[in-house]
Amino acid sequence: MYLAEAPVEQHEEERILLVDDNPTNLQVLLQTLSGRGYKLLIAKNGESALRIAVKAKPALVLLDIMMPGMDGYEVCRLLKESPETRNITVIFLSALDDTKDKVRGLETGAVDFISKPFQAEEVIARVQTQLKIHKLEQALSARNRQLEADKARILENMNEGIFGLDRMGQITFANPASSVMTGWSIKQLTGQNLIHLMQGENNEAAHLSGPLSPIEVSLNKGVSKTVENATFLHSDGSLFPVDYSCTPIMESSSPDGAVVVFRDISEKQRQQEALQKVLDELESQKEQLTHVSRLSTMGEMAAGFAHEVNQPLTAISNYAQVARRMLARLALEDDLDLSEAMEKINTQARRAGEIIARIRSFVKKPDHVLGSVDPNRLIQDTYKLAEVDARNNNMEIHLEQEDGLPDVKVDPVQIQQVALNLIRNGMEAMRDMDTRSIGVYVRTERQDENFVKVSVIDRGHGLADDAEEKLFTPFYTTKPDGMGIGLTVCHSIIQSHGGRLTFQRHPEGGTIFEFTMPIAD
Repeated sequence: MYLAEAPVEQHEEERILLVDDNPTNLQVLLQTLSGRGYKLLIAKNGESALRIAVKAKPALVLLDIMMPGMDGYEVCRLLKESPETRNITVIFLSALDDTKDKVRGLETGAVDFISKPFQAEEVIARVQTQLKIHKLEQALSARNRQLEADKARILENMNEGIFGLDRMGQITFANPASSVMTGWSIKQLTGQNLIHLMQGENNEAAHLSGPLSPIEVSLNKGVSKTVENATFLHSDGSLFPVDYSCTPIMESSSPDGAVVVFRDISEKQRQQEALQKVLDELESQKEQLTHVSRLSTMGEMAAGFAHEVNQPLTAISNYAQVARRMLARLALEDDLDLSEAMEKINTQARRAGEIIARIRSFVKKPDHVLGSVDPNRLIQDTYKLAEVDARNNNMEIHLEQEDGLPDVKVDPVQIQQVALNLIRNGMEAMRDMDTRSIGVYVRTERQDENFVKVSVIDRGHGLADDAEEKLFTPFYTTKPDGMGIGLTVCHSIIQSHGGRLTFQRHPEGGTIFEFTMPIAD
């Protein structure tokens, strides 16, 4: 038994509604389609057909045209006008064979036309074909809905703001993020000209035309543009920094609109400013650390300097006393004696002044200023500073310098600090060894067309086994009273000059430290 106007539990693709006022035709259709996996529903007039269609929503309707009351054309028209039934596939069954009748049927929304009397094979073939098409259409529609839902979900969850523009620059689409960032609602944004909106109604932000002009270029010429550090206008009139890209929408090789993707970089800029502040503080601390290292070095050398300075000062005092006694005499026996004494006073005073001047120059905290410096003269001045330590340790410093070296671009005080630190380290490494008589060698030579190289060579106890991994690491030291910052500071200084500080183990024992300085242009 076949039920009319009864709810059906199978999938809608399997439901077929048969509509005909002729019981014989209905019986033939039932026999033709039975046993093929379809749920068959019947209606004997147009009104009944509409009720069943709304309730059961069949996938396909085989619809007779010539029926009393509401004919098939009207039934089809009403099915297609209703959102609930417009997707139902309609095939007309009719004895009308005129072309105009078929055209009219197709114009009302039918997809096929079977003429009466019909053949069973034709009905089956057309029904199967249209059901396959219906399934594909339903699957495609479902997929499209899923894609639209996915797209909407993606757009809603994106952190970047998105504007869709027409060819005139009017906003046709705005996602929630764009509303949050600009302060305008999506409704307020839609229909606005993006460039005009971001310039303000009174053109108070006319300077924005520069950063926004790439949008006009993209709309007019169809080229993609990416802009960093631009500025958009908030609904409250404040400006906020953005990065944005504008990609044209092409239609027949011509721009038909564009998509603008932007993001608020206020936080990025705040982070950059904070990072720069930290870097500035680190640079300041590095300078302080460098200064502390120099003071530490000078503190260790203070006793030697005091002894060195004391000798000429004592001599000055003695010669001054002699000069006073000679001047006290009424009759001078030899004017040359007084002249010689005064000359010695002058010489010793100059010597004391030079020593003190070198100390003050080294200890003074200078600005980091690069200049063109003679590398040989620079190392010679460092050698003079190290002479005191050498004499206190009964050790010699051998200076070997290549003639005609070009000037280097360095901060002379910082480079002196590096060289002096390496020389003193070399002497300390040899202090308690039989090789101390060999002394420390300091060499200057041209490494290549870009750098001058300075080598400090000692024959001391050498480096620890883990030196390669830790030597330039802060606070690593093998000295009982060392702070572990000397070589770290030296490494940092040379790197900041664009050079390299390296070391190697001396094949005969000891260490070779080398650093390079860039040649001045």
